[in-house]
Amino acid sequence: MTMRWPDLAVLELLTAIGEHGSLGAGARAVGMAQPNASRAIRALERRIGVDLLVRRPGGSRLSEEGAVVVDWARGVLSAGREFVSVTQALSAERAAHLDLAASMTVAEHLVPGWLAELRRGHPEAEVRLRVHNSSHVFELVASGSCELGFVETPHAHPELRTRVVARDRLVVVVPPAHPWAERTAGLTPAELAATPLVVREPGSGTRVTLDEALAAHDPVPPALESGSNAAVLASVTAGAGPAVLSELVISGPLRRDDLIAIPVVGLDLGREIRAVWRGPRPTPLAEALIEVARAT
Repeated sequence: MTMRWPDLAVLELLTAIGEHGSLGAGARAVGMAQPNASRAIRALERRIGVDLLVRRPGGSRLSEEGAVVVDWARGVLSAGREFVSVTQALSAERAAHLDLAASMTVAEHLVPGWLAELRRGHPEAEVRLRVHNSSHVFELVASGSCELGFVETPHAHPELRTRVVARDRLVVVVPPAHPWAERTAGLTPAELAATPLVVREPGSGTRVTLDEALAAHDPVPPALESGSNAAVLASVTAGAGPAVLSELVISGPLRRDDLIAIPVVGLDLGREIRAVWRGPRPTPLAEALIEVARAT
C-alpha cells in the first residue's frame, strides 16, 4: 500500500496548538483561519485514525494522543526545516556559480571583459572557465560538464540551443617582408586557396569558417597547423606563410605594424559568435552573461 505523507503545514499547526493551548490560538500563530485549521486537523485525524483534539464548547485542545503525535511531529518539522535550509543553500550556491566553456579566440579576447561586467551586477558570481576549440566546447556543454559555452564555428549542435551574441571577421595577414604586403589589389579566393596557409587545428571555429569559405575553390593543404592563436601568430611572423585569423587576434600586431592585413575580394569571411546551452533556457547566471555579451 502506498503511504500518504501528512502535510507538514498541518503538523506545524498541530504543534502550534500544543504550544499555545487551543485550536484558535494555534491557528493564529501559523496564520491560518480557524475554520480552515479545524478542517485540516479533522482531515489528519481521518488519515491516521486518531482523535488529536478534545473538542469542547469553550475551545479545542490537544488530546493525550495528540500530545504524543506532537512530540513526533516536532522531529519531522525539524528535519523538514533542515531539508529546506540545505536545498536553499544548494540553490543559492548554484545560482552564484557558472561552469563556462569558450573557444580560444572568444576566451582570450572577449570573455575577460564580459566577466568583469558580469561581476559588477553579480559580485557574488563564481565562474570557472574552460578554454578549448569550438568542437570541444560543444561536447562540454552537451555532456552537462559546462552550463554555457561560446563558440565561433558556423556549425550547430543538434542537442543545444543557441543565441548570437557578437560578430567577428577573419583576416588574411602576412609579415611586412612578404610579397603580398606590396599588393595594391585584393587577393582573389582562388589565389588564397592555392596558397599554403598557416592555420588553426581542425575543430576550431576559425579553421571551420576558413575551410567552408574556400571549399568551392579546391584549397591546397596548409603549410602548418597550430593549436593556438599565439602559435599561428608566431609562425606567420617568422615567415612560415600567410595566416587567416580573427580580427580580434590580429588587432594588436596590426597596430604595431608587425603584420599587414591583405583584403580578399569576393569572399565572405564574416562569422557569428554564439552562446550555446542545454535545455529550454539558460540558468539565470548564464542568461545574465549572455546579455552582457550581447550588450558589449
